Amino acid sequence: MDKNNDALMKVKDLPAGFRAKPGSTVDFKTGDWRSIRPVLDKEKCIYCGFCYIYCPDGVYQDQGPEEKHYIADLDFCKGCGVCAHECPKKCITMVLEEV
Repeated sequence: MDKNNDALMKVKDLPAGFRAKPGSTVDFKTGDWRSIRPVLDKEKCIYCGFCYIYCPDGVYQDQGPEEKHYIADLDFCKGCGVCAHECPKKCITMVLEEV
């Protein structure tokens, strides 16, 4: 390691207990990281599933054919805005998170 990166560890140097177990991500609510969140206009939604497909964190849940929309689990949504960008009907708007 050079002296500029002394504080950085290599992956192989991390203690074994540091690695997360499969399925443990449900224990870590990452939604606290965001500063903006998605808001859905249900009237415009055509139930295409693009938000579900393109969400990099998989936070969208299918509400079923009766509801005709997907909903973001805000406990895990990081506010990246990919869903709003990919929505063909622009029914998802990113709004500032309320403090």
